[in-house]
Amino acid sequence: MTKYVIGIDLGTSGVKSVLVDDNGRVIASTVGQYPLITPKPTWAQQDPQLWWQATVDSLKTLLKTIGAGAIIGIGLTGQMHGSVFLDEHGEVLYPAMLWCDQRTARECDEINEIVGKDRVFEITCNPVLTGFQAPKILWLKNNHPDIFKKIKRVLLPKDYIRFKLTGEFATDVSDASGTSLFDVKKRAWSNEILDALKLPLHWFPACYESVEITAKTSQETEKLTGIPQGTPVVAGAGDQAAGAIGTGITKEKLISISLGTSGVVFAFSEKPFVDPCGRLHTFCHAVPGKWHLMGVMLSAGGSFRWFRDTLGKQEIEQAKKENRDPYEILTSMAEQSAPGSDGVIFLPYLSGERCPYPDPNAKGVFFGLSLKTTKADMVRAVLEGVSFGLRDSVEIMKEIGLPFGGHCRVSGGGARSKFWAQLLADIIGEKMVRLVSEEGPAYGAALLAGSGAKLFPSIEKTCDMFISTRDEFIPDSGNRSIYNRIYRIYKNLYPALKPSFDLMSEIS
Repeated sequence: MTKYVIGIDLGTSGVKSVLVDDNGRVIASTVGQYPLITPKPTWAQQDPQLWWQATVDSLKTLLKTIGAGAIIGIGLTGQMHGSVFLDEHGEVLYPAMLWCDQRTARECDEINEIVGKDRVFEITCNPVLTGFQAPKILWLKNNHPDIFKKIKRVLLPKDYIRFKLTGEFATDVSDASGTSLFDVKKRAWSNEILDALKLPLHWFPACYESVEITAKTSQETEKLTGIPQGTPVVAGAGDQAAGAIGTGITKEKLISISLGTSGVVFAFSEKPFVDPCGRLHTFCHAVPGKWHLMGVMLSAGGSFRWFRDTLGKQEIEQAKKENRDPYEILTSMAEQSAPGSDGVIFLPYLSGERCPYPDPNAKGVFFGLSLKTTKADMVRAVLEGVSFGLRDSVEIMKEIGLPFGGHCRVSGGGARSKFWAQLLADIIGEKMVRLVSEEGPAYGAALLAGSGAKLFPSIEKTCDMFISTRDEFIPDSGNRSIYNRIYRIYKNLYPALKPSFDLMSEIS
């Protein structure tokens, strides 16, 4: 009888579940959606109960493809950094604040004052950022003390789904690394930071390596979804670490670029390799006992989506009539503009930024507009601007001496575009490789489940067995020369505009 594992990816816009067989093949995939709530300009939150309902619906649909008795493991992944606050009955106390929520600048300063900025960096290998979990907890304390008093558990988003599946509390080292409460080198919660912030350790779940089995599904889950009671659930990983498993970034010199809502440059490391300037994140990897460096920009594919929704109404209508994807139409327009977008440069800081500028006040900018600027120039400038932002992280990795293998594995929704993949190659100056599987973090979570359930070997060997490439994009030397000149201008814009960004934040 064929055996299967399931990977569940709790994303920002929806939950994706994949069914993978014992040969590593994706047999079925389902998606359930839920809204993003932005009650104020810098806020981003969601209702965790809608996550769970979407997960249940997704799993029920998935199980229609096979007999549920063949499922031997579940892996979890999802958006990092969010905060789910539960009371003594396991009920949600407040909407989950997400990774892109920027309301906590004051609390970041508070943590640095209490613990010491240098000490926080020494323990967590990262600066405290507005998107991370710790400042969210203090924000609730400072703004809703009545709710804060009722807290009995604080979970990361995917771990709320684990709780609903199993009734147990657990997390993994990669996801915990992004809380500002975790000793990344020791791979354990930091008692020093928790004590300094007066946060009890028992609020936070036990922490495991990503392939370890943490719990088994409950009878209630079997009633709701059809998944047999007692199915093992492994620790899983944060979305980027799971995505790296899904793209096979399990050895030195391997680097991936993910073009999702956010943009991520991800590099494997045998040891906790830290950028001394704090421009990149150093987190525990989903590979047991290993680490990774990561550069994150908040609005990558999100910038393209913003352009589509705000300035692409005509293309959306055209796409409906022609039964096409509006992104395909917009990308075709971008191809009509020359490299450099006829002098237009886009800064993709629509949600503030994380790497290399941890600045919640940063804003999106079109620079260089003129009377001859076309819509095609603006579309191309958005794609180029995101690519320049990703180049920032690659350049820092090379600067600090991280081993680099000479190519990047590119994935995510944006990677479906050959044009954008070639654009990345030209701007970053490295060969871009696309993979056969496009399931990303959900697939990585399934592979972690398979390894943990002993269906597959070690996660490194599993990736060697199942991850394969399908095409590659070589940098064009002529375009590369153009983009090198433009990149110098791009690099000058943020420092020049930062004072104005800060002033604008006081107004809007």
